[in-house]
Amino acid sequence: MAHGSRGCPTTNPAHLPMMTTKNTLRLEAIRHRDRLEPDENQIEAAARTFFEKINPAPDAIVSAYWPKGKEFNPHPIIEQLLATGRKVALPVVRPDQGHVLGFALWDGKTELRKGRYGILQPKTDTTTEWVEPDILVVPLLAFDQRGHRLGYGGGYYDATLAALRESGNVVAVGLAYPEQACLFNLPNEDHDEPLDWIITPARAYNFADR
Repeated sequence: MAHGSRGCPTTNPAHLPMMTTKNTLRLEAIRHRDRLEPDENQIEAAARTFFEKINPAPDAIVSAYWPKGKEFNPHPIIEQLLATGRKVALPVVRPDQGHVLGFALWDGKTELRKGRYGILQPKTDTTTEWVEPDILVVPLLAFDQRGHRLGYGGGYYDATLAALRESGNVVAVGLAYPEQACLFNLPNEDHDEPLDWIITPARAYNFADR
């Protein structure tokens, strides 16, 4: 998606303070994304590409996310993972871990409750099985040609990715609409963690081999 086209933040990030730039882009990205009218064919196309390109191993643990608002819907991916016997986890905000997310195994049946920011997450108790994912699927507001994502500003996924990468190998995959791509480089700071892949209905971007 070209800079300034439908769905892309139109603010030029050059010569603006970092936080001002990010906040401005974030507001524009939300506004543009919420105007999109995706159809089921797009969501299914992205799911097919996910399995063609990422191809999770049979014993892989894949963490997805429960979409809020007009975030790209990963439900077809989750459903196929469960149908093929792969382990699925969902992120949970755990106050005792700061900004590092926890990951609770989810079988598609465990009750979901609203957590922080109104995002649905599994109900947890002493029987919850906490895991470390091999593949982390993340939402985003916009992305650039280097694999950097624009998130909501909470820093949860950046902190979580940093922790996962420090402890082992994890593949970070963003899901997005084609209209969320930007040709200009998004502003990034030292703590911003790039993605390995971004999957859209139109194509897959591989940043891991760069």
